[in-house]
Amino acid sequence: MATKGFVLYLLSGFSIAVLSVLFIQKSNNDNMNQSSNLLESPYNLSTTEKVWPALELNWRLVMATVIGFLGSACGTVGGVGGGGIFVPMLTLIVGFDTKSAAAISKCMIMGASASSVWYNLRVPHPTKEVPIIDYDLALLFQPMLMLGITVGVALSVVFPYWLITVLIIILFLGTSSRSFYRGIEMWKEETILNKELTKPQESFVNSRGELLIDTEYEPLVPKEEKSKLQILCFNLRWKRLLVLATVWVLFTVIQVIKNDVVPCTTLYWVLFCLQFPIATLVFGYEATKLYKEHKKRMSTGNAETVCGASIQWSPLNIAFCALCGILGGTVGGLLGSGGGFILGPLLLEIGVIPQVASATATFVMMFSSSLSVVEFYLLKRFPMPYGVIGIERSIRMIHNHEFMGFLDFCSSQ
Repeated sequence: MATKGFVLYLLSGFSIAVLSVLFIQKSNNDNMNQSSNLLESPYNLSTTEKVWPALELNWRLVMATVIGFLGSACGTVGGVGGGGIFVPMLTLIVGFDTKSAAAISKCMIMGASASSVWYNLRVPHPTKEVPIIDYDLALLFQPMLMLGITVGVALSVVFPYWLITVLIIILFLGTSSRSFYRGIEMWKEETILNKELTKPQESFVNSRGELLIDTEYEPLVPKEEKSKLQILCFNLRWKRLLVLATVWVLFTVIQVIKNDVVPCTTLYWVLFCLQFPIATLVFGYEATKLYKEHKKRMSTGNAETVCGASIQWSPLNIAFCALCGILGGTVGGLLGSGGGFILGPLLLEIGVIPQVASATATFVMMFSSSLSVVEFYLLKRFPMPYGVIGIERSIRMIHNHEFMGFLDFCSSQ
């Protein structure tokens, strides 16, 4: 499975980068003079100073808007979020520091995911009479992804700026290389398929001398067309949505309470560790359900898949899915991606068809990215003018009783 190689690449690359921090710290401790000069240098990359450029119309903002639009369009279609495009764009073009760029990227991913989910809820499943969103897979991945998000956001406070920059480069190289080679493979597969389709239609004769033509026929009974409202109601599964929403609310409430607690106190760590049993309980319930159902169908000779994925739900595969969820969430919370760079391709590789994989990945990312937005807001990582343009000014005008009506056309020239 290609995802296993990609996960191994991320784990090894990130481990080497993190260990290099320990080596640098040891070197600085051996030479205190150089360490003090480094800390006083204006070019120190480990500084915690935020870099928020002024919001004004210029070529950088226009280019960032275009890139953000294209990145969001491509990311939501593929179910990968677009964080790999947003973070470099915000740092290299707009000029944000890496930590603030990760926070704004999460906000962009949340908006794109929410709009994509609303669109997908009104789209029918392409092959079956089931919802376009696979709720079984959503319940399996969402708790682990959100758990990883909270760990990643906590690490973003500790990690120095230069390390986050290095990790972003490692992630970008891995995802871009993987996408490039995957694109070449798909191009080869489609080329072979087109050659097969262009061959003349073959005919065969059976043992009785009857001519058999290799063709497909449309069903005699036409498929019932459903309205957008009917499709929307069919795609919504309220009980499972309630479970997903409950997990999101619990995680969010913990973050809000934890924000008012003194860091590193006993209560702080109790609240932080409380997230682990919540995620493990929901994940364990869904994993046990998939395992038992798969085992039951295998014993009866039923070849039908338990959910949208076609893999065997063995303990090893379930543990690997948990690892991918935690890793995707941790890297997403740390670097500003939505976790879809692992979840989207993983769903495809375990046998989920592209339409369902994209819809399910964006659905899960809507919960995880919104949790990240809340956490980054509590950490004061958001430059609010970039998020709520005009609202602050409107509130100030109301408070100061300024004129808010139409201006005179002639005197305003």
